[in-house]
Formats: sequence, C-alpha cells, structure tokens
Amino acid sequence: MKIVDTKYILKKGPLPRSLIMVQIEKEIKAAISKISWPPGSAGFYLNPNSKGKGRGEGNGVKPIKEACITYLKTKGWKDELRLRPRGVAGTGPLDAVRETPFGLFAIEWETGNISSSHRALNKICLGVLNKELAGGVLVLPSTNLYPYLTDRVGNFREIAPYLPLWQSIPYKNGVIYIIVVEQDGLNKKAPRIPKGTDGRALL
Repeated sequence: MKIVDTKYILKKGPLPRSLIMVQIEKEIKAAISKISWPPGSAGFYLNPNSKGKGRGEGNGVKPIKEACITYLKTKGWKDELRLRPRGVAGTGPLDAVRETPFGLFAIEWETGNISSSHRALNKICLGVLNKELAGGVLVLPSTNLYPYLTDRVGNFREIAPYLPLWQSIPYKNGVIYIIVVEQDGLNKKAPRIPKGTDGRALL
C-alpha cells in the first residue's frame, strides 16, 4: 500500500521538531508500506472487478487496518486504548497509541462512513486540545481506493472541506495530520479481501 498525500492540521511546538516524531512517522510509513495483497505479493493490489458496495462486492476494510496495527504493535504501540480523563472520555478507544516524552501519540484508521471519520478526527483534536494526546494521525482512503472498499467508507475528498474548522482550534502544541492511502495497482488475479479482523494475513 502506498501513501499518496499528507495534510497537516497542526504542527506546533517541540514535538514536530523532535527525533521521536521522525521515528513515529517512519514507523507509520513502514506499517502502511508493508500492507500487501494478495498474500505474499510485493505490494497492495486489488482486482479491477472488485468494485461495489453491495453484498458480496468490494473489499473488506478492517483486515487492512488490522494489518497496520499488527505491525505497529511490534514497535511498541498499544491498541484499543481508552483515555478516561476529561474530554476524550466516552468517545471510544483509539486504534493505537505510542508513548513519547511529550505524551501519547495516536493513530486512527478509518473503517466506517464519513460520520465515523469526523468522530475519529474530533477524538484526536479534542485529545490534543485537552493535553491528553501529544498528537495523532487519521488514515483515510484516497478517491481511487474508495470505490474498491465495501460499505460507504469515509475518504479524504469528503472530509477535506472541513479542514479549516479543525485548523482553527486554539491548540497550544502538538501534531495532527491526515494520511491518504491507496492501492499500488490492480491485478485481475487478486481475490476479494473478505470482511473480518485478521490483518496478519495482509502482511
């Protein structure tokens, strides 16, 4: 899988200039680049005939996310962490977090609809605003990847118009950004990715 775009909402204070931020970005990029399909292939390829949102159409999203999280856990990230104090409490667990000298850094990988994308980014922004997080990143499919995924998964094109709203929040410090990902190419021999949670099959 490849990264096709990166959009920053916040890049302020000591964290973005730190070596730990360099390491975080390196780990996230490695986790994404190592996601492959079909199993054993050198990249992430989807069948050109696997488009569609109906029953039995499209490719599962959760196994792709789980492949990323599985890799990050080998680097010391912790998955499904709930932040209990103050504002983030009640907004659900974060997909994965990493400890830094500046606080926790979170990653959210979108597997739901556009409303879910808003909730995920709101969770990160609220965490940084309340100093419960040092920063966070939301991973979204590109316009080119979106048609091959099951359901109506949130994508960057739908969320982009709202970026000025999140950028206007009076943060003190932190790093918040969006990574846009898509397939490396198409392969007529690639099977459809089933719905499920076993991401290890994608690595």
